[in-house]
Amino acid sequence: MKHLLSLLLLLLLPWALRAQSLTILESGGWLESAYVRWQPLATAQSYNVYYSGGGLVNQKLDDQLIRSYGSYYRADALGLAPGTYTLKIVPVVSGVEGTATVTSSLTVRAQDRTGFAFSGGRVPGAYNADGTVKSNAVILYITQNTKNTVSLNVTGASVNPCVGLQTILDGFKKGRDARPLLVRLVGNITDPSYLLSGDLVIENNNLATSFITLEGVGNDAVANGWGIRVKSASNVEIRNLGSMNCDSDEGDNIGLQQDNDHIWVHNVDFFYGRAGSDADQAKGDGSLDCKKSTYVTFAYNHFWDSGKSNLLGLSEASTQGLYITYHHNWYDHSDSRHPRVRYYSAHVYNNYYDGNAKYGAGSTLGSSVFMEGNYFRNCKYPMLTSMQGTDVYNPVTQANDYNNMPIFSNENGGTIKAFDNYMVGQQRFVPYGAVGYPKSTVDFDAYVATTRGEQVGSAVVSAYGANTYNNFDTNPAVMYAYTPDAPAAAQTKVVQYAGRVQGGDFKWSFNNAVDDVSSAVNVPLQTALVNYATGLVSVQGDGPASGGGGGGSTAADMVHNFTLAGTTSTFYTITGNLSTSQGTVVYNGLNLTQCLKLESSTNIAFTTTASATVTMVFNDSFSGTVKVDNVSQTVSAGRLTLTLPAGPHQIAKGTTANLYYLSTAYPTTLGAGQPQAELALTVSPNPAADAVVVGWKSPREFSLYTITGSLLKTGTTNQPLSLKDVKPGLYLILLQDEAGHLRTARLLRQ
Repeated sequence: MKHLLSLLLLLLLPWALRAQSLTILESGGWLESAYVRWQPLATAQSYNVYYSGGGLVNQKLDDQLIRSYGSYYRADALGLAPGTYTLKIVPVVSGVEGTATVTSSLTVRAQDRTGFAFSGGRVPGAYNADGTVKSNAVILYITQNTKNTVSLNVTGASVNPCVGLQTILDGFKKGRDARPLLVRLVGNITDPSYLLSGDLVIENNNLATSFITLEGVGNDAVANGWGIRVKSASNVEIRNLGSMNCDSDEGDNIGLQQDNDHIWVHNVDFFYGRAGSDADQAKGDGSLDCKKSTYVTFAYNHFWDSGKSNLLGLSEASTQGLYITYHHNWYDHSDSRHPRVRYYSAHVYNNYYDGNAKYGAGSTLGSSVFMEGNYFRNCKYPMLTSMQGTDVYNPVTQANDYNNMPIFSNENGGTIKAFDNYMVGQQRFVPYGAVGYPKSTVDFDAYVATTRGEQVGSAVVSAYGANTYNNFDTNPAVMYAYTPDAPAAAQTKVVQYAGRVQGGDFKWSFNNAVDDVSSAVNVPLQTALVNYATGLVSVQGDGPASGGGGGGSTAADMVHNFTLAGTTSTFYTITGNLSTSQGTVVYNGLNLTQCLKLESSTNIAFTTTASATVTMVFNDSFSGTVKVDNVSQTVSAGRLTLTLPAGPHQIAKGTTANLYYLSTAYPTTLGAGQPQAELALTVSPNPAADAVVVGWKSPREFSLYTITGSLLKTGTTNQPLSLKDVKPGLYLILLQDEAGHLRTARLLRQ
């Protein structure tokens, strides 16, 4: 009986769950979402969470939106229309709901759907304009545990079901499935086993009726080590993600590669990628680049000391029909390309330029850039037009130097129109026709307009190329409706909302005295990103699958016989060399003839969703070491068995060895035929006076509760727990075992 102990608890102690109420630690509304954190109850096996508001009552959240972080739980309600909501948390034991706890009223705000991505009435992504999920949408949850096993039947796919996230996206590539696709990433996701040159690639053959959203859940969703590439796609949205340590072949955290339209990338935290081979790739390559695409909006993104933030344009060779908006982005000590523009008509407004060591925005090759309402703090050169003005000015000789001084480009120029920008701490900025600068109608950085609607005349031309401004921003046939913030208001809004929910789980404080002027790699920041680890312990409903569906790994997946399977596995990610010349091992009736050689380059990665037992089988005579999670473990007579906690794990070389067989197993739920004694904790002495020892098969934390359900203290099994501060009376001992089930006992304190 799978939940025998839990049922026994309900029969013997019916008050245990009902007597306790949850403690809410934090709750709040966000952009078309709301969240709540609470302290876990020892008696609860799971939780149901409901939201009410917007005309809806008690709408149940999907299990995957409910996550454990050890000392607290968190749930995020997504897809909410703006308004006032409450969240209700209900503890559950064996399917029986206990006492509900409800948050105070939470205010949910609308996303800012402004910019060229929404031209023509389009709403990119799987959400409606009011923030709710589009009808008939397919929602997929991707965790570290399910990234390679999630499955979906896709119309037009070569083979169904499509298994693994990239394979599913490959199915949508042909543009024959018009169902909105909503992919939700939960937690820290490292490289899936199948990517395209290190990137997750989103395509839909520019199907105008197709809508795809890739989003993170909560404040800690991370694409760690891989990039995202969009090509030949329409109506794509990417939001609420952290992107770090990208080492794809393209090198961009997120890149719009070619032939895209109506793309919206917002509320993404852009961190360092892996260093590339070029000198300007020490912080990774591009953070958020766009090429050969149009009707694009990049908004409310947070760039953390990026080297090259936004390359725009490459070889388009035309200034016609290329439109993009950058608004409310936080360029947080990033160095350059904010954006660096070729050919495009770019509206760049209400961004926060915060301590930028090289330059802000740059215009080349006939591009028209409207810089409006931006806030510049210690941005060395706020605006540059290539081969003129500040771009070629040598501050030492106080003269133009066309051979050595082009700061960002030696291409022909474009034109920047500037209006209502606030600047402080810059080194140099030359407005068109400004007094005090030599030849400022030729060597200027930007044309500063006196009104938003002012058109730039044809007499204003770039020094190289004689290119003129196309006045796209005053053309009603092209421009969208928007209401810009004043620069100071924009700065405040950006700091509050840019990046992931609540600013994300990764926190870092820059030293303005150093970081405002330095474009070098911030080594402590880089180290922190390389060593980033999620605080997520488990996702509700994300345990090992019992077979079928598309989630989790089966028990068979978790047993790996290298003789039969080589390095192919859906549970383990295996890197290394195989050998059939290292001898034969007999184990559990298996004749094992092929092994994985544990060498310096060997690595086995996997993730457990609960405490699990790992068994490794080596040559019978082997008695060396193997590193598990970077800790040396001693192997005796060719066998190693150890228990690992929930979370990501790595197996690597200790001493040179040959691994023939590997298995990971979660504790088996006790069946009805097992002795009753195996179900019980031992409590000695009982009754107890000054101390008690709670016995269990291994060291494990337990909790001591009053008869009314109040937590008194915690202890560790098989060790004395002092009762000197506990009053005489009857108490309840609760322990959650390795399989997540409750173990209970009573204690009488004399």
